Amino acid sequence: MLSILLVKWLSTAIVVIGVSVAVVRLGPKLGGVLAGTPIVLGPGYFFMLREQPSAFVADAALGSLHAMLATLAFCLSYVLLAGRWGALASVALAAALWVPVAAAVAVLPGGVALALAAIGLGMILALRLMNSLGLARSAVSAPLHWGDLLIRGALAGAIVCLATAVLDDFAPAVSGVALSFPIGMLTIALTLHQRYGAEVARATLADTQLGMLSLIAFSAVLASSVESLASVFVFGLSLAASLLVSILLWFLHSIRPESPSSAEASSA
Repeated sequence: MLSILLVKWLSTAIVVIGVSVAVVRLGPKLGGVLAGTPIVLGPGYFFMLREQPSAFVADAALGSLHAMLATLAFCLSYVLLAGRWGALASVALAAALWVPVAAAVAVLPGGVALALAAIGLGMILALRLMNSLGLARSAVSAPLHWGDLLIRGALAGAIVCLATAVLDDFAPAVSGVALSFPIGMLTIALTLHQRYGAEVARATLADTQLGMLSLIAFSAVLASSVESLASVFVFGLSLAASLLVSILLWFLHSIRPESPSSAEASSA
């Protein structure tokens, strides 16, 4: 049990620290891609596949897929709130909004196809709104504070361990939704906002919305295949789909030139 918690703690801490470093070194676009990787879902479902029957995992993964709409709402609300509010208030209000949205989408009818259609529509609308804001996406010119990053990463990992340790007592769909709570994104937003400013954090969370395609791919493949394939193969397939999406997003962001609005905002 202690080894499982250690893996969960380390995986979350490493990604939170890695995203913060990537934003400083490479800019919010690529940081947003990293923030959209399965920080919690990967370790969480790895152990769930070992401990629960396939039907339980399938329902949980569908719950996680539905919860992506709530996570999309979290990112969107944070970006809008952080333009006027401080770091703690923006993160707290965005997290508070996640709860009722997650509860509402958890009862959506249909399976994976309907969930993907709903997420696709929500993502198109959210991305159009984010693009209209003209957020600056230049790399951060600031020193890295490793002590601060290590503390925040460790705290994020501890919260993930606490949250996932009690999920076995709930229904599978509830477990999947709870596992999808954006603790990694929340910690990243708070860290970047407090350390490097609101605009850096807003740009990163805006790009995380597109980075969420990695999470969506992971959950969709898992939910649709876990009852028909071996658990080890299913996890590998889900993780491969997630990583492939992240690599494609990374490549597209790397070759796409900065938009005029972003360049103007960066030079302002």
